[in-house]
Amino acid sequence: MTETFRLEIATPARLLVDEDVSSAEFPGSNGYLGVLPDHAALLGRLEPGVLTYTLAGKQNVLVIEDGFLEVLDNHVSVLVERAEPAEKISLDSARRALAEAEQALMHPPESPNYDALLRAVRLSQARVDGAQKIHP
Repeated sequence: MTETFRLEIATPARLLVDEDVSSAEFPGSNGYLGVLPDHAALLGRLEPGVLTYTLAGKQNVLVIEDGFLEVLDNHVSVLVERAEPAEKISLDSARRALAEAEQALMHPPESPNYDALLRAVRLSQARVDGAQKIHP
């Protein structure tokens, strides 16, 4: 059994991660998905959430937006709209943004775009969750 797999995480702007890792967890459309070496082939959709991976025994945390995941032959490719390292997120500002997003959802403007309001809440919650993993 292999001990690591190659993980590549990219946005339209740049390649963020290109490393051999021992495990990873991704926010899928039906919940979180864990990947270990020798995982079965898989293609999936990612939702806003917290992506974690273990590199040299250290857990790394990113907050991601929508994207896709491909697992094939011990190589995981992740393409996301945006990714932000959790250590760069201020927990206080993330909590304020979440409160504002929830308030906008509870008291929407005239002719609201509910999809955009729900997306803002999900992304704000993901930023809070990611920051809490780094700054408990």
